[in-house]
Amino acid sequence: MNPIEQFNQLQTRRQFFAKGKHLLGGAALASLMGNSLAGKAFASPVPDVRMPHFPAKAKRVIYLHMVGGPSQMDLFDYKPKMDEWYDKDLPESIRKGQRLTTMTSGQTRFPIAPTKYKFTQRGECGMWMNETLLPYLGQKADEICWMKSLHTEAINHEPAIAAMQTGNEITGRPCLGSWASYGLGSENENLPAFVVLVAIPSNREQEQAISSRLWSSGYLPGKHAGVSFRSSGDPILYINNPDGVPTAIRKRTIDGLNRLNKLNFEAIGDPETHTRIQQYEMAFKMQASVPELTDLSSESEATFKLYGEEARKPGSFANTALMARRLAERGVRFVQVYHNNWDHHSNVNARMPSQCKDVDQPCFALLEDLKQRGMLDDTLVIWGGEFGRTIYSQGGLSKDNYGRDHHPRCFTMWMAGGGSRSGQIYGETDDFSYNITKDPIHIRDFHATVLKLMGFDHNKFSVKYQGLDQKLTGVEEAHVIDDLLA
Repeated sequence: MNPIEQFNQLQTRRQFFAKGKHLLGGAALASLMGNSLAGKAFASPVPDVRMPHFPAKAKRVIYLHMVGGPSQMDLFDYKPKMDEWYDKDLPESIRKGQRLTTMTSGQTRFPIAPTKYKFTQRGECGMWMNETLLPYLGQKADEICWMKSLHTEAINHEPAIAAMQTGNEITGRPCLGSWASYGLGSENENLPAFVVLVAIPSNREQEQAISSRLWSSGYLPGKHAGVSFRSSGDPILYINNPDGVPTAIRKRTIDGLNRLNKLNFEAIGDPETHTRIQQYEMAFKMQASVPELTDLSSESEATFKLYGEEARKPGSFANTALMARRLAERGVRFVQVYHNNWDHHSNVNARMPSQCKDVDQPCFALLEDLKQRGMLDDTLVIWGGEFGRTIYSQGGLSKDNYGRDHHPRCFTMWMAGGGSRSGQIYGETDDFSYNITKDPIHIRDFHATVLKLMGFDHNKFSVKYQGLDQKLTGVEEAHVIDDLLA
């Protein structure tokens, strides 16, 4: 919807009649000019509804983003032939002149660093997985849709994570969660449609900066921006009343602010003023809903056994996964989870175990929990980072320690539930996990596929902004990957 249509729909009775003082003259002119002019001048604006283009299989989404770029060859992309290549240089025929980051561009050698971990095939689908670090997740191999051939153009974190979240390397566009909120709306009047949770990793050696730029609504109305819940203290800043201020006075304050905003809206008609009114009202409703949401005392011991004892610790990934389920069952459409410290430029052997311990059992538990509650069929769970890692070691190489640089040419992600095809293994890479050899998935294709699961045609799901029909998938060609759909 363009801004003029949006303004027309939000205008008040007073604004309508203020504009109507010239209608009689306009009607007379139209009668002289013919019916074609009258039809164009007085056509009804397009209603602000976004009916799905297809039956939605995913009514809600939980997106688990591993910030930094997980190493695909240490987790999911098994390359046993690399054992023979230990400390040998990556062939130029494989690298093919690919640009490097400044962290390895000065290296004279690119020594191959095979994974140190044992792999085994899991499930009937035969997915090769790290047996040592992912024992829990391996039990869900046949319920997961594996994507081993994601690729992107971005080679550094800031543009890469922006592209993965918003479809564009330049920040300021609406993210996937905002598009979901815009398209699906809300199922709970007392909670936002889009919530962000930031988990604290147990190892904090090399975290990447993340901020609200990643859950911005961009050019969509402000109410579709993500609402970030904090891991300690009040879940949301100022959610509780100040000392000495009872709820009744807080309500009178909110009502007074809303009356002032309504007067401003009637005089100017700015749609963002309407958004501000809605946000104040939502904030007041959340004073009652959020404390109940974050109180885990109602959860059974069986639930904490499923997620692990870390689930009792606010801010842990296990606690965040449990909170994601609680948000989803209360009607929140999109829950975005960030887990940091997957940027393994060094010390892979020491850091990978702690990262996987953080997420392995909770990811298994989240899928099992949703399944037991009958929610997995219409809840899409996504796991992945912004790019992959290189098979060659950054800096020195020893059997006890190695590092991996950024690698955008191929990386692995997975999704489960929500209409995705369980047990599917899609895409292949070469023996070096460096280039895609079969069924590539650009991140635009990934976004188009996720939108399809939510019921939207990515080519038609757009917003008029700056003279263009803006889309999550941008202006370049994108394809729905039908083999990923159940």
